[in-house]
Amino acid sequence: MKIGECVENFILMDQHNNEFDLFKNLDKDILLVFYPKDNTPVCTKQLVDYSINQAELEKYGIKIVGINIDPIDSHSSFCANNKIDFPILSDSEKVVSKRFEAISFLGQNKRKLVLIGKDRIIKFERSTLPLFFVDTRHLINELRKTLLI
Repeated sequence: MKIGECVENFILMDQHNNEFDLFKNLDKDILLVFYPKDNTPVCTKQLVDYSINQAELEKYGIKIVGINIDPIDSHSSFCANNKIDFPILSDSEKVVSKRFEAISFLGQNKRKLVLIGKDRIIKFERSTLPLFFVDTRHLINELRKTLLI
């Protein structure tokens, strides 16, 4: 999926074993945060940064949703241990991750951000190397430049 394309709906389970239906949650733009693995140093820093700065993103009408292929119980302990309070979805079958081209050649998730508008259109995407991530401040600056938010 690329910028300007309309997304298909998906339903995945979150860290609380609740269904997350993309289309039912598009009352705001949604930032899908694909990340390689729970409980790893860079992924933990990234998701904690987004969790701490969630209110800043919400000022711009953006909700954060994490996704990777780890199981629900891994997500549950990862979120509890790091006080992450936005949905982290389990894509163990890799269906959604493949659709968004967020699977590496090793079969793990890439580090990729995809912003889906309320109109179901992809507005922004950005991939980074696994050892790096875009922090909230840089993400907002980049979105301001590209989307004029």
